[in-house]
Amino acid sequence: MSEFSLQIKDLSVDDRPREKLLKHGASALSDAELLAIIIGSGTKGNSAIQLAQKLLSYYNNDLNKIAIQHPLSLKDTQRGLGEVRCINIIAALELGKRRYIRQFVNEETKLNDVSAAAKFFMRYLSDKVQEEFWIVVLNNALLPIDAYQITKGNIDRTLVDVRLICKYALLNNSTKVMVAHNHPSGNLMPSEEDKVITKRIKDALKLLDIDLLDHLIIFQDKYYSFADNNLL
Repeated sequence: MSEFSLQIKDLSVDDRPREKLLKHGASALSDAELLAIIIGSGTKGNSAIQLAQKLLSYYNNDLNKIAIQHPLSLKDTQRGLGEVRCINIIAALELGKRRYIRQFVNEETKLNDVSAAAKFFMRYLSDKVQEEFWIVVLNNALLPIDAYQITKGNIDRTLVDVRLICKYALLNNSTKVMVAHNHPSGNLMPSEEDKVITKRIKDALKLLDIDLLDHLIIFQDKYYSFADNNLL
């Protein structure tokens, strides 16, 4: 029997993903085995595990790269991954991301250090394939009052409405603000345009006695802090 015709039913009970999860817990399974459970069943010539392995291989074993794909993009990577299976995969990875973020951040979390602030913004920006610019307004205890999307698309000084940022801060009677945007390319270094935008925001808020505490650049679970790099 060739490896390409091997089905999950041909594996020993301890090697079948569902049975293995029941016996040893989810943490005992590999990424491919967990994906195989989500995929559900194999196709002619490929078990669910083999489909999962091929999908992982296509994206260099990077679950983050899979998570940001459109389901139809996953479907196009290989035969046997239908639309419903791809939707299930994206949904499962999104739940995992939300669990991770909410484990560290909730409405009572003080944004009193850059790590907490980055995790707060990751809930909005980590998986976005377009650039988005966000603001969070804070109370004096550094608890988030609310967060707002300022713009979506290529970020430049004409699209980031500084007046809108000031409006949200004033409406919430906030004296402290943080802003963030994402770099879908993965390059976390700020551009000259990013620096110009930051200065415009800081100067405008200063006239209203509102402090800009930080500007963060986000990519997946990584971040760059203007404050930590003395750019504020």
